[in-house]
Amino acid sequence: MSDLDSLRARYEEMKALGLSLNIQRGQPSDEDFDLATPLLTCVGARDVVTPSGVALRNYPGGVAGLAEARALFGGILRATAEETIVGNNSSLAILSNTLKWALLRGLVGSDAPWAAGPRKMIVTVPGYDRHFTLLDALGFEMVTVPMQSDGPDLDAVEALAASDASIRGLVFVPTYSNPTGDTISDEKVDCLARMRTAAADFTIFADDAYAVHHLTDTPRIPKSLLAACREAGHPNRPVLYGSTSKITFSGAGVGFLATSVENVALLTGYLGAEFIGPNKVEQYRHVKFLEAYPGGLEGLMRDHAKILKPKFDAVQTVLERELGGTGLATWTNPQGGYFVSLDTTRPVVKRVITLAAEAGVSLTPAGATYPHGQDPTDSNLRIAPSRPPLQEVEKAMEVLALCVKIASAEADA
Repeated sequence: MSDLDSLRARYEEMKALGLSLNIQRGQPSDEDFDLATPLLTCVGARDVVTPSGVALRNYPGGVAGLAEARALFGGILRATAEETIVGNNSSLAILSNTLKWALLRGLVGSDAPWAAGPRKMIVTVPGYDRHFTLLDALGFEMVTVPMQSDGPDLDAVEALAASDASIRGLVFVPTYSNPTGDTISDEKVDCLARMRTAAADFTIFADDAYAVHHLTDTPRIPKSLLAACREAGHPNRPVLYGSTSKITFSGAGVGFLATSVENVALLTGYLGAEFIGPNKVEQYRHVKFLEAYPGGLEGLMRDHAKILKPKFDAVQTVLERELGGTGLATWTNPQGGYFVSLDTTRPVVKRVITLAAEAGVSLTPAGATYPHGQDPTDSNLRIAPSRPPLQEVEKAMEVLALCVKIASAEADA
């Protein structure tokens, strides 16, 4: 029996198990959600006025969010309350809102609305599919640069930003990037802050969704992009985004951004034309819950790490056991975030996904980590081990590794 025949025989045994496993999306597990159950009852009938004097049941309160929430969530992005806007449940919606107002009216330093001319955006690859979907829907041409182990390829970013005024900015994940788990270096933070750009209003949209999602007790915290840009004389260049989607309840929390005070004034002016203010009750609920949690936000995230780290360890263990030394694939070993990125040596990811699906394991669609779903090398796969129980993660990874072996052997046949 050939090696390929042996692999296929093992694959048929896996198929016979009737598995139904999913490591496709980066969703928290029910065990993670259980940590935040007190959120449902921490605001009661007596909580009608906040410590800062805002009536939760009435309109006033401010477009930028509750003072208590701005202080708390600004801290996640290492910003002051004055540099922070806290909105409703989705950071992606807040990013979308920023981009739409930039298209309609422009940002600080704009000489015209972005929609008045050609508009391009630098994005890192592999990257976050929802960023690509949003930018495409808003009419941005996406220009890709590689995501490296210490952040975006800065040689490529600098060359693009300096040479083309239609490039309006950069969208990327600075901490534990989706999907690679890489974190930007201090040197690259400084480079982004001081680099020359053809567009006077070039903006860094940094989706810091995993800023506090550490898997170790000794995380490397990158230099503050806000502070670096301020020091470099470009205080309005960065806008950072975050949310509680993977801290408390997904889609049922708060989103927030941090930027310069001047940007905050501009954006709240725009937002004030849309609505009177965000959901104050939800914001205060989160403030009360996180302040009361043992150890505060840091304590909650340590408890999340206790749930998540064994699953990430299982991914590494199975991949190393099944694929280590084979030359068939490489993968990242992130110290935080929600994903692991795997690259096959051969262009076989589409085949891997088909094989896995037939064996009962759902994987992220091929090409999802590239704009328009087009991975030019058919080699990158995002692994999301956060949602399933540990035993299911282990079994799903065994199936995945077997499918990589089969698809690679077929490619070589």
